Amino acid sequence: MSKKIFAIFGNPVSHSKSPLMHNLAFQGLNFNGCYGRYRLEEGKNLKEKFFELNLKGINITVPHKEFAYTACDILDPFAKKVGAVNTIVEKEGKLYGYNTDAPGFLKAISEFKEIKTVLFLGAGGTAQSTSTILREEGYEVTLLNRSEGRLEKFKTQGFETYTFDTFKPKAYDLVINMTSAGLEDDALPAPLDILEQVIPLAKACVDVIYGKETPFLKLSKSYNKPFKDGSDMLLYQGIIAFEYFTAELYTFDNIKSHMQKAFIL
Repeated sequence: MSKKIFAIFGNPVSHSKSPLMHNLAFQGLNFNGCYGRYRLEEGKNLKEKFFELNLKGINITVPHKEFAYTACDILDPFAKKVGAVNTIVEKEGKLYGYNTDAPGFLKAISEFKEIKTVLFLGAGGTAQSTSTILREEGYEVTLLNRSEGRLEKFKTQGFETYTFDTFKPKAYDLVINMTSAGLEDDALPAPLDILEQVIPLAKACVDVIYGKETPFLKLSKSYNKPFKDGSDMLLYQGIIAFEYFTAELYTFDNIKSHMQKAFIL
């Protein structure tokens, strides 16, 4: 049987730990697969590039999650509802789209107890899926974004939304950086004066960026707030994606036992 090839599409993508995670699981579970990374410059070329590279499945990271949604022939019900796809699997020439970000994120923040109100910094593809699943689980989600444009769809779905100019700071139990600010620079996801008002009132802070202490997390740490980066979210969404890649041949815990080694190597 020929080797099945998988990859992650994004820009930037060189930092991604997904290839190591998936390849450790392929190797540990004796699955004939290989996982690489591809820097996709133009999201509109996603489908063409998928078939050109002869792939069986991909994960999609920033900034192409909305393009991934439109590239799919068939959408999982949850992915269709949230309008964002981060996992695609090819079956008989058709692309099936799924969202593993949201359930992975939900599992990752479950360790923080007594969390009711959540403030998202940013309104991109990851925020789209996670805001929906958090609301379904009983959290109250507010979104703060630089500009009004990206907030429109959240507004129509009944979420409380603000721009930096209209925001009136108050207490939120959990403050989450949903942007790429701090990934390759020293930027903060929101103006410092806003963060200095919401972080001290929070019970905890989370950054979806993983593998580094971002400026946002450093600021949270300076206020002695419990915090975590995106490593658990990455791990859990990766396990769920692996289940789709391998047609659920393996259990969540079996996959986890191999994938989590990527975070200690």
